[in-house]
Amino acid sequence: MEVNDLITFATVARHAAITRAAIELNTVQSNVTSRIKQLEEEVGVALFERHSRGVVLTSAGQRLLPYASRAVALLQEAATAARDDGVARGRLSIGSMETTVAIRLPEVLAAYHSQHPAVEFEVKTGPTAELVQKVIDNEVDGAFVAGPVDHPLLSVDHAYEENLVLVTSLRLRDPSKLHDDSMPLTALMFRMGCSYRQRLEQFLTQIGRPSFQRLEFGTLEGILGCVSADLGITLLPRSVVEKSALGEKLAMHDVPPDIAQTPTLFIRRKGAHESTAMRLFRTCFSSAPQVCTAVDRPIQAQSMFA
Repeated sequence: MEVNDLITFATVARHAAITRAAIELNTVQSNVTSRIKQLEEEVGVALFERHSRGVVLTSAGQRLLPYASRAVALLQEAATAARDDGVARGRLSIGSMETTVAIRLPEVLAAYHSQHPAVEFEVKTGPTAELVQKVIDNEVDGAFVAGPVDHPLLSVDHAYEENLVLVTSLRLRDPSKLHDDSMPLTALMFRMGCSYRQRLEQFLTQIGRPSFQRLEFGTLEGILGCVSADLGITLLPRSVVEKSALGEKLAMHDVPPDIAQTPTLFIRRKGAHESTAMRLFRTCFSSAPQVCTAVDRPIQAQSMFA
């Protein structure tokens, strides 16, 4: 198999479209189509099914994709290792949960950029499950995710410790009212794959409210804004709420320790070459001061488990 054919195949699979793949590869559609055809002839099976909106992987294509992705990533890693002369440079792609980007990373990224300006830094946000897969699929060099994580292909470093709290508007000063199943209940959360979403669902099941309305959001600001407007409740790190501009309009309520205590982990592919840029980034975030708990907190409601 030709390396360029595998690169083209992986790019088409990611975009599910010949046109968008051609744009990324800076070539014409006919070249992309030709390489895919050549690869299909090489393996002896169809790798894509064509339809009016683009292409979709066949079962054979799905089986080939992880190998193609690893092969392409290994070649890129080899080139990076060869060029790595101990000076931080090149591209570093990091995945992160929205909450970690909002609170933990700004000072880290600012310090890193000031010390190593030659590094081209990219941050991709998403829920934990999606970020884990991105690391496995070599789409990012590492990612901040909610623990626990136990995967044979991943190495794990403890980054931060988060304390999750139930977040409501100030109108819900008595969280024990949530036990009343006659009270309408709406939970605001990130999309599927978010660890905090799973813990919120677990918490509501524990208090006898397994059935509730779910509203999904793509941004942290959207969730906090709607909670402050009394649209629903959510579960987030205490540090996020305390640092929010909406903090004075929000109330925090303690939840059981098995729900509240959540580590933030930094994961990487096990056995991958650690570039100078990555090594210095890990040093940067591991030596950064933890976000302190504010003394003047938003109004704190009584714990429903007091």
